Amino acid sequence: MFKRWLGLGRIGGFGVLVCCCLGLVYILDCRPAVGPNPQALLWAGGANSREGYMALLQESEDSHRHYINSLTKQIAQLKDALQERTQQLQESLERAKTKGVLPLGLESLHKAPEQNDLKEFFRSQLNQAEVSAGLKFSSEYAVIPFDTFTLRRVYQLETGLTRHPEERPVRKDRRDELLTTLETALHVLNGPQQHSDITAGKRTYAPSDFLQGLTRTERDRGTVYEMLFKGGGVHDYTRLVFFRPFGPMMKVKSERVDTANLLINIILPLSKRADAFRQFMGNFRKVCINQDNVVHLTVVYFGRDQIDQVKAILDRTTRETRFRNFTLIQMNEEFSRGRGLEVGARAWKRSQNALLFFCDVDILFTPDFLTSCRLNAEPGKKVYYPVLFSQYNPSLIYSNLTQPPPIEQQLVIQKDTGFWRDFGFGMTCQYRSDFLNIGGFDRSIKGWGLEDVHLYRKYLHSKLMVIRSPSRGLFHFWHEKHCADELTPDKYKMCMQTKAMSEASHGRLGELFFKQQIEDHLRAQNQRS
Repeated sequence: MFKRWLGLGRIGGFGVLVCCCLGLVYILDCRPAVGPNPQALLWAGGANSREGYMALLQESEDSHRHYINSLTKQIAQLKDALQERTQQLQESLERAKTKGVLPLGLESLHKAPEQNDLKEFFRSQLNQAEVSAGLKFSSEYAVIPFDTFTLRRVYQLETGLTRHPEERPVRKDRRDELLTTLETALHVLNGPQQHSDITAGKRTYAPSDFLQGLTRTERDRGTVYEMLFKGGGVHDYTRLVFFRPFGPMMKVKSERVDTANLLINIILPLSKRADAFRQFMGNFRKVCINQDNVVHLTVVYFGRDQIDQVKAILDRTTRETRFRNFTLIQMNEEFSRGRGLEVGARAWKRSQNALLFFCDVDILFTPDFLTSCRLNAEPGKKVYYPVLFSQYNPSLIYSNLTQPPPIEQQLVIQKDTGFWRDFGFGMTCQYRSDFLNIGGFDRSIKGWGLEDVHLYRKYLHSKLMVIRSPSRGLFHFWHEKHCADELTPDKYKMCMQTKAMSEASHGRLGELFFKQQIEDHLRAQNQRS
């Protein structure tokens, strides 16, 4: 063993000796020669001798050219010698490793750096992307929203005039991308025991266990996929997070999430509108009381008009269902949505950190949405801002029918029935601690609008991750919108824009606008035939 190491030492010492000799030759040969005094050459031809001056310049130029050529030759020789010695050293290390005499600390010397550099690059892409932590944004327009997908459908915000809010992936590369992600997730879930973080209580996962996923692409980083699978129990889920850094898939995290006892406090600001509240409570009984049953409802009511009807609706619900998780707070002041949500959030006196769902009376939600609310909000890390599907005016959508169909049949996500309200930030799930730490709502805002945008911007300027994605279980009922004259110009403009967008689709509005021309065309066609 000692002789082998002695042989390696001799080779290394010989290499160092060669480098030293080459360096000495470089110093001796490349040192500029000391020639005659340029002033003497110049004066030898006389002060006015142009020939003497030109001769001096030519000699100086030749000297520098020779010097540069010498340096170039020496550099080339040093490169060749270094490359030769490096190759000899690599061969010696390979032979030593084959014979089992290479210490473990030197193994990295013979490895090619490309693979390590590639892994390091992928890791830097993951660290710079918004996967495990939120990033600070300058405005609400800088956020990249998630797409929601299931086995057969993709729910997306960027629709335009050709794409639909809900559709089967048309492009083959998009279909293959989602299928490959699902196959990778199933391989991880059903893989060998090295995936010990998710194989406790081992079971075999199938594509039918996949519930839904979120995905978005940062163009300069990669694509993140967050996938949710059924667990062993009713409230047991398995979540996997993958990141594709424009290269191989990387498993970021796999964890079990238990939502069985995760209570949601639904906060509802209200003023008048008893009929709408009656409809809201009908859906609340169906979803929250009969199915979920881990919710609390906080109603913040402004004024006294119709308060007796609201109390009667709550009393009847308690009497018929024995559900008592209600809190009614009465405010004798002008209606302010932000003020109502703020009071409702701060009124929670239980010790646990409640998950808050800021809601409106015209909202219908499903059990799937409550699950998404629990899974996409995390105290100190994430807040959930779902994009709801807003219904168009039923009298325009179903104008060919004698009357609109029942509410349940109207909850269809199609281009002609509604749109993703991607400019609205009022519906949100966030923990009470995050809401209080961020400073809550701007209490100076009265009436309708802007308070939700201000809160949303606060989160964008923080380090919390904002989950912004379309929700297939959150709907906004159409209702006649009245824009009050006392609103400020910017609020009045926002109100009118919302009113215009909520009537009908682009195509349906076009039909109504050109109705007379369409009828004239049909009449002319009938006359020709």
